[in-house]
Amino acid sequence: MGLVTDDLGPMLAREQFFAGAPVVDAVRGPIIDSWQRSRSLGLSPDGCELPYLQDIDLDGRLVRAATPVLDRLQARFTGRNMNVALADGRGAVLQRRFGDTSMVRRLAAIQSVPGFVFAEKYAGTNGIGLALAERQLVNVYGAEHFAERSQSNACAAIPIRDLLNGRIEGVLCFGFPRTDADASLDIVIRKAAGAIERRLLEQSSARERALLQAYLDARRRASAGAPAVNGQPAEPLTSGLDWRDRMILEERAAELIASAQRAAVAVSLPGGRRVTLLSRPVTTASGVEGVVVEAVLGTRQQPLTVAREAGTGTTAAAPPGLLAEQALARFAPLPARPAATGPAAARGTGGSPAGAADGLLLVGEPGVGKHAVAARRRLELLSEASTRIGTTLDVSRTARELAEMAVPRLADFVTIDLPEAVLRGDEPSDPAKGLQRTVVHGFRGDCPFYPVGERVHLQPTTPQLRCLTSRQTILEPDLRDAPGWVSQDPVAAQRILAHNVHSLIAVPLLARGIALGIASFYRARDPAPFGDDDRALAQELSTRAAICIDNARRYTREHAMVLALQHSLLPQGFPEQNAVEVAHRYMPAESGVGGDWFDVIPLSSARVALVVGDVVGHGLHAAATMGRLRTAARNFAELDLSPDEVLTHLDNLVGRLDREEGGGDPCAGIPGIIGATCLYVIYDPTTQECTMARAGHPPPALVRPDGIVTFPELPAGPPLGLGGLPFETAEFLLPEGSQLVLYTDGLIEDRRRDFDTALEDLRRALSHPNRPPEDTCRAVLEAVVPGHPDDDIALLVARTHTLSPHRIATWDLPADPALVSSVRAAVTRRLADWGLEETAFAAELLLSELVTNAIRYGSGPIQVRLLYDRALTCEVADTSSTSPHLRHAAATDEGGRGLFLVAQLSQSWGTRYTPEGKVIWAECALEVPGGKAGPAALRIDLDDIPAI
Repeated sequence: MGLVTDDLGPMLAREQFFAGAPVVDAVRGPIIDSWQRSRSLGLSPDGCELPYLQDIDLDGRLVRAATPVLDRLQARFTGRNMNVALADGRGAVLQRRFGDTSMVRRLAAIQSVPGFVFAEKYAGTNGIGLALAERQLVNVYGAEHFAERSQSNACAAIPIRDLLNGRIEGVLCFGFPRTDADASLDIVIRKAAGAIERRLLEQSSARERALLQAYLDARRRASAGAPAVNGQPAEPLTSGLDWRDRMILEERAAELIASAQRAAVAVSLPGGRRVTLLSRPVTTASGVEGVVVEAVLGTRQQPLTVAREAGTGTTAAAPPGLLAEQALARFAPLPARPAATGPAAARGTGGSPAGAADGLLLVGEPGVGKHAVAARRRLELLSEASTRIGTTLDVSRTARELAEMAVPRLADFVTIDLPEAVLRGDEPSDPAKGLQRTVVHGFRGDCPFYPVGERVHLQPTTPQLRCLTSRQTILEPDLRDAPGWVSQDPVAAQRILAHNVHSLIAVPLLARGIALGIASFYRARDPAPFGDDDRALAQELSTRAAICIDNARRYTREHAMVLALQHSLLPQGFPEQNAVEVAHRYMPAESGVGGDWFDVIPLSSARVALVVGDVVGHGLHAAATMGRLRTAARNFAELDLSPDEVLTHLDNLVGRLDREEGGGDPCAGIPGIIGATCLYVIYDPTTQECTMARAGHPPPALVRPDGIVTFPELPAGPPLGLGGLPFETAEFLLPEGSQLVLYTDGLIEDRRRDFDTALEDLRRALSHPNRPPEDTCRAVLEAVVPGHPDDDIALLVARTHTLSPHRIATWDLPADPALVSSVRAAVTRRLADWGLEETAFAAELLLSELVTNAIRYGSGPIQVRLLYDRALTCEVADTSSTSPHLRHAAATDEGGRGLFLVAQLSQSWGTRYTPEGKVIWAECALEVPGGKAGPAALRIDLDDIPAI
């Protein structure tokens, strides 16, 4: 924790702390946490009264293990102003040794007499209390002590653990003047604590050796003249067994020792062999109780029968009559071989006491066996967690998987709090702000934790916030003695304690240096508190889950970015037009956003183009490619090209993009366009004709007014980007009120469903002709879309309308300039019939120029057509393919201003090529927002117009 060399900083910080000023940055984290806990307990610096216990064990196993080590430490510190204290797990001092023995007479009783308790809840911040709270080596210097009486002292303290179970048995503490602080003392105290822990382990080994000797004595008395089993001699334990077989047997034997009962179970080994394990209790002369496990390998023809197969549940208890002894009596004695002992259990495969039987497998105490079983189960839990945590890329679901793994094998209740930024996929700027209860999970659902979805405001003294700020796992063995946790919400804390919740582990969810939230593990059913092994397991589980949560967070962020990009690239609304009534849906796949798109594009002469496309793949590249193709399709549509020509241009574009981006070469760093499909449809409301072409895309569904649903046979065409093959068009005549249903393959293709079944579902969903397009979209999604779509889905439904024949006027003319005036007169009369007198002037000028150009530069016959829709469209068709070009005429030119006038008088104009020639069209606006003059009402100076 570092060495403090200046008293001024801690002294000033301590004064500021008691004055209520913030001192978080001026004091080490464990110290400020301890100060806050001490103050929340109601302690005062000048009134920390220590309790005195008389029931301390001055001759227990901890004292016996520590005495030789304390003797060596006392000799090392001879003559120095140093005291060495040994405390038990409660913080009660068991022994004190002094480098200068005269110090005893100068010290107060609490510093020289065994029995006083220095736990943090009584003494405030001090070495022994802080070592128990932090469960690691700590240093406290001068003013860092909470009590006034300790301001001139310094100390180093470290927990002493039982190496078999990880439980803290006591604390070793060095006390010395503040001026004698030396970083090398940390090395000395670590070595001393390690020596005491090893001596504790040796004590356990001695108990195991005594159990083994008791077993051998009993075996000698019971092993004379045992018969064979069913006439078949028993095979030796070592016959045909390798290390894998022994590992299986020893794991099962550890469970038998933990169960502490007489039993006989059969264990199946690889290769069809069955071994019977016999367990029975044994007691040493000094009263130590344990369990021995013997193994007998039966023949394949005569397997041993037992109450339950090993590994399928709990061990079968032995029936009355001492089953183990009876079974031993049935077997011939095995050849003698030495057996060994160990800290956890004695194995019958090593060497020492003479006379050990070949059938001995393990000997040990039930408590030690429980620790071995618990350790194996922890490994199993971690192994299972690697496959069950992170099965999805959903942040909340991943957090819940962590809770489900921990309950009930580690904890009884788990709560997980994540910042709202993490739930959105962002990186939290301050993980302590905006915390939201994300998961509450337990073995029952009535514990009064904050509910899911509630904002969680944590106080600085809570274990949860302390673990988040320190980025260290916090263990609170007893919540009743955890004032920081209780002070968060005393009423709720009492309700939780009333449900027998008594121990807590708070773990920060850390991944790639980012704090993502807090996982809290609570224990209720097991009366024993959480230990360090539990803390290590909770931390390991949480670390693995945090990485999965961070992956899910990053995916959520990227998915949201791609979804926003795709949403911006898809149509936000369709332009107004009268040809079709449309409705649409887009559904992203569960695996991510893809490249499906659709569009509705108004064309000249009241026509409309319907487009649906699909870029293969998912993610940012597919969405960006989709946007480029949609933009290109709109641009090509503006040229008034036929569907097959549009697809040809898109095919060339995709091929060019693929070449420019590296064609999928990994060295280029950008994936190529591996496939794109498209369906392009043009509908003409004046003729009710529908022209289609497709590039590897599913054909549309046609719903006629009588309810008949068909899937027209269209020339398939290759997907975009392959090149080299032409696209073909198909034409259909659609009665008014028909529905065109365009979709991508995600709607009907699903690996869990037959293709023909999907088409039939779609047919049934569409067989309602009088339904609005919005209702049709809703019905299709409900009836056809798979529950978990693997691909994104685009759906476009268009119900056709027809332009009334009364709003269409057509004149066929020979190529005679003398007929221009008659056309102008006829147009004027028709516009008057339509109530469009205000538009007549501009329309006359437009038609005069267009007809004159057709006569002069085209070839007959000539057709003039007026369309009265949202705009007034003037068309002039001829059989020539010559295209007009807009140019600026010079002041001396006699002509060249006609198309300039057309562009000025119309809101849009262009040329459309047909199989018979071309059509030059111009649109005049009929309504001008705000009453301002528009293109159709421009004031034209007639002196600037050349004579026609």
